[in-house]
Amino acid sequence: MATSDQQSSSWLKWGALGAAAAGAGAVAVVTATSGLAAYFARRIVTPEKQRVDDLAILAVITDGPQLQVVLEATPDTVIDGTYGLYFNGGRAHAVIGPILSYVPREGSVTRAVLAVHGGELRSATSGWWSGNLYAHPAEMGLDHEDVTVNLPGGPGPAWLVPALNPGPTWAIMVHGRGATRNEGLRAVPTAHRLGMNALLVSYRNDGDAPDAPDGRYGLGVTEWADVEAAIDFALARGAKDVVLFGYSMGGAISLQAADLARNRKYVLAMVLDAPVINWVNVLAHQAQLNRIPDYIGSYAELMLTHPLGRRITGLAAPMDFKSMDWVSRAVELRTPSLILHSIDDDFVPYEPTAELARRNPEMVTFEPFSKARHTKEWNVDPVRWESVVEAWLRPRLGKYALPRY
Repeated sequence: MATSDQQSSSWLKWGALGAAAAGAGAVAVVTATSGLAAYFARRIVTPEKQRVDDLAILAVITDGPQLQVVLEATPDTVIDGTYGLYFNGGRAHAVIGPILSYVPREGSVTRAVLAVHGGELRSATSGWWSGNLYAHPAEMGLDHEDVTVNLPGGPGPAWLVPALNPGPTWAIMVHGRGATRNEGLRAVPTAHRLGMNALLVSYRNDGDAPDAPDGRYGLGVTEWADVEAAIDFALARGAKDVVLFGYSMGGAISLQAADLARNRKYVLAMVLDAPVINWVNVLAHQAQLNRIPDYIGSYAELMLTHPLGRRITGLAAPMDFKSMDWVSRAVELRTPSLILHSIDDDFVPYEPTAELARRNPEMVTFEPFSKARHTKEWNVDPVRWESVVEAWLRPRLGKYALPRY
């Protein structure tokens, strides 16, 4: 450490160097902060082209009356229910049933395998866990028609799965971020029991429909126009009105469609599963989960909403999160909505859902689940999910709903 005389005699020299060092340090901090915020912001709006096989398949047990699979124990795989296990890059999948044994000290869980589609599970070493049991309507024994919806950006493939005795109301299934149209398959039997044809749609950037010009998610700000086109398709094929079923970001998209679409008067009701009610809340939650400081999460939000941020995020236009804050806009929601949301949702917190229902009980019915995490309410308790949806929708469909037996 320098003496007082040395400090005094070299004050100008060290003061200049100290200022330069402090400035360099500040620049480094700002650069690091900006870089992390930019990375976080881009991740939010950039579609992932391929799902990562992030779950270890430890063994497949073939001796015995039923095929079994031993999996890495994760917060998802140790929850009872029925799920999909996708492997071979998503080209094959298995329907996974009840937990047969769970050994925490070994970090493994053994579950029943109910069916395998498209591949050989015994040769798989990794895969990914999903709430989607089925990849295609044919796996459910459902007749379907491959149709095309004329989206603003080009042709969007869709499945039209007709009900046996259809009424004039159609169900339009809107999947979530990073998912595809098969996410809505689990709700098709419920729609059919209510006499609704089911239209499972694709939308921009989901891998089936054409990409948006900027190749970025709009988080609902842009995708609602694709749902508008799907409503047009249903009306042209004879529908009198529609019910929107929206999952996660698909819920945010459905809310925007019911608010902004030219044909919004034909949206009779919405059934939303773990929907994004307030993106600012979700981004803050995700920043916390990823141990990103609050100020960096706020900086990322600024990049997404400010016109100058487009150079960093790649967005064609800045986000308007205020228009998608349905807690603040609660009284403006005039479409009857049933929201099913797990109180332990690890991706989209349920509190905005509960608050929306509290502020607008006339239009919003909130049905809380537990242990379902994100968009797996049906997987944990399909009987309850289906009975709640049927009981809520039936009186809104009136005489066109099939009688309940």
